[in-house]
Amino acid sequence: MDLTAIAARLGVPAEEVERVHRLAGDLPSVPLPARADAPRLLDRLAVRPDDAAEIMEGWPDPGSPVWTPELHWLLDRSIALVRADLGGSGWLPPGPELARDRGPAWRHLYVYAYLALVDVAVRFHRDHGVPDEVTWLSLADLGRNLAIDRRMNREGWPVMQSWLTLHVRGAIYELGRLQFHRGGATLDLHIPETGPMTPEAIDASLDRARAFFPRHFPGETYTAFACGSWLLDPQLREYLPGDSNIVRFQRRFELEPYEEPEGIDADVEVLRFVFRSLTTPLDRLPRGTVLQRAIVDHLRAGRHWQWRRGSFPI
Repeated sequence: MDLTAIAARLGVPAEEVERVHRLAGDLPSVPLPARADAPRLLDRLAVRPDDAAEIMEGWPDPGSPVWTPELHWLLDRSIALVRADLGGSGWLPPGPELARDRGPAWRHLYVYAYLALVDVAVRFHRDHGVPDEVTWLSLADLGRNLAIDRRMNREGWPVMQSWLTLHVRGAIYELGRLQFHRGGATLDLHIPETGPMTPEAIDASLDRARAFFPRHFPGETYTAFACGSWLLDPQLREYLPGDSNIVRFQRRFELEPYEEPEGIDADVEVLRFVFRSLTTPLDRLPRGTVLQRAIVDHLRAGRHWQWRRGSFPI
């Protein structure tokens, strides 16, 4: 196996292919669902019709001229890489970022890996007694992220492809308004794009988590909820009213002392989540809400947002 040649044909750095080989080795993979079953599965994972059509167009059928040996190798080894960390909770890139403008097979290679791993994730959930409703709601974050990536003109996927490995490894559970990330020192909160962050919705979600994790993961002990996000930046209080949902969410947390986070640019993350754009000039961003005006005015004044982490007792 010539890893350098594979990297050259994929157009990615050789060290990224070497990483996949190092982590996946000869570990077993799992097959994709049958093509005939894929539309029903995509629907269950909340994949929109336009995204589903692209996924089906690029499906890795045997003998497809689009699916070169290098693409087949990367798909198979990416599945094995993620499967080997079933139950893990760390950030795990499934493979190198591919040139997505080369067509659906390249654009959705890690979606095919996700689809192959759905059965693995479902079995993990069932082994822990997780209700099917929670399983499928949690795994349906695939469709949400694909739709967001489309809105972002394909700018969002490099982050999302790593984020979604958490779901198929059994680390992320959507319980009402919040997603909960198990496996670390704390039970971490994530805020999906599903509606207002009202105190009532947050309280209900936290109460569900307080019952869910001791029941389904009794070997894990959590004493605090935690969150790392630009949403916890105290500078937002300069712009938002005290009774806003974001400020009321902030008040739940005791913040850790600020340190510049490694590998996270808070300004970029704010643009990603508030505007779903990373390249639109500031003077062309919408200003229809108090939050949008705050983000733009803060950046245009030469100031920067902060990624803050905080926690509160369970």
